[in-house]
Amino acid sequence: MAAAARGGGGGLGALFKRGWNEIPEVVGSTFMALIGIGLTGAALVTYYNKDGDNRKHKLEYTVIRHDDPRAAKVRTGING
Repeated sequence: MAAAARGGGGGLGALFKRGWNEIPEVVGSTFMALIGIGLTGAALVTYYNKDGDNRKHKLEYTVIRHDDPRAAKVRTGING
């Protein structure tokens, strides 16, 4: 507490070290959760960039008009 009262806390690195020494389970699981959120975001961006919703085989019947941009992809069979 004396370091905090003087104003020389050490920044974010010192806070991380202190947390790692006092509660490593919480700090480690938070780090893993942030990695998981980042990977999920990257997967979603890739899914939508490659038109992942354009499935070739669906369980229900879908009508696509001839002037819909997705119609050309379905007609030629190109998937992303």
